[in-house]
Amino acid sequence: MTYVFRAPLFRTLRTLGLALLLPAALLAAQPARAQLQVNISGVGATQYPIAIADFAATDTTGQAIADVIRADLNRSGQFRLINASGANLNVDSPISYDDWRGRGADYLAYGSVKQAADGSYQVSYRLGDDVQKTQLDGVAFNGTAQQLRRVSHQIADRIYQKITGVRGVFSTRIAYVLKQGSTYELQVADADGQNPQVALRSRQPIISPAWSPDGARLAYVSFHTGKPVVYVQTLASSAQTPVANYKGNNSAPAWTPDGSHLAVALTRDGLSQIYLVSSSGGSSLRRLTRSPGIDTEPFFMPDGKSFIFTSDRSGGPQTYQMSVDGGDARRLTFTGNYNISPRISPDGSTLLYVARRDGSFHIATLNLSTGNEVLLTAGPDDQSPSFAPNGMQVLYATKQGGRSVLAVVSTDGRVHQTLSVLNGEIQEPTWGPFTQ
Repeated sequence: MTYVFRAPLFRTLRTLGLALLLPAALLAAQPARAQLQVNISGVGATQYPIAIADFAATDTTGQAIADVIRADLNRSGQFRLINASGANLNVDSPISYDDWRGRGADYLAYGSVKQAADGSYQVSYRLGDDVQKTQLDGVAFNGTAQQLRRVSHQIADRIYQKITGVRGVFSTRIAYVLKQGSTYELQVADADGQNPQVALRSRQPIISPAWSPDGARLAYVSFHTGKPVVYVQTLASSAQTPVANYKGNNSAPAWTPDGSHLAVALTRDGLSQIYLVSSSGGSSLRRLTRSPGIDTEPFFMPDGKSFIFTSDRSGGPQTYQMSVDGGDARRLTFTGNYNISPRISPDGSTLLYVARRDGSFHIATLNLSTGNEVLLTAGPDDQSPSFAPNGMQVLYATKQGGRSVLAVVSTDGRVHQTLSVLNGEIQEPTWGPFTQ
């Protein structure tokens, strides 16, 4: 039986000539040309009413910080923003909890911004519980003007965790490929799609970016030599290392949880099979799968003892799990005849994948304990799913108006976000890990 998988690493490989790769060191600091815009629909099952006052400041930084925090919490769909205009609060202000409760706010966030003589900023924030009439959190951050957006995300993370009990992901990053005309850019941006930076630019395709567990490196597949080769790039220095450059196709990199190795799909011995290579390069190579079909798209379980992957060994593409020490592979997906691009939740309980149902491609989850499948998206062309590091949201690529865009859906399917760009197609998204 012969068919073509629709995931990028199953696409027919094209040889389009040598790419023009700009010097990585120059691109690392080069901002992207297009900012992402966010559209949100739906709300969570539980919404926490919170007022976020503009931070006290002598300039507009206080309002800008509060705006970022509001936008972060609003995107989650788990918070209902209460109007706090005219509050005029600073970190030393006495708080009338009854007054804020009367306005409908169970929580109140406020703060102050001070600028030092060297131009740096100190941002202090407080979080009050208006029901318990107590302060829940308070901390101060120091940073430059360029770091204030990140500080704002960190404050939003603290608010999210203090109220929900789950770690926030607003200060994490995402990576994706932006195609503009005949140019491909590997970009890294904040989780809200803002502050995009170009890590790599090429005139040949870039596919399958994958974050290292510490968030310091990206693995990806580049076609700039005329064939697919797996590289690892250190983001801070832009240093690139080829880690899989064997005859045939080299694709689908996936990091081991300790970051020391990558599982990759290679055709060096015939059909695509999964191998283990060092993430620092070198000649070490260990074959993990041996089947008469196509094995690809590996992804490690959180404990690193086993991995999941896509295989057509049963006649159609399905997800399997196998120990890194060998043995038989166990099939995980049985609903439908086409399930690809598997990922696993951070706690190892939920499988995420692309499911074809009635001709449409949806993002689906499977509870590994109960076997219950949930279609999170409506399709018809949703691809490349990736869990947020707290497991509460899923990033994926979809089509709107005939163009590829990024989208985010909560794992209960209630809240949907679309991150759209004005000029270009966004492909191959992946959500980065916690880094601190």
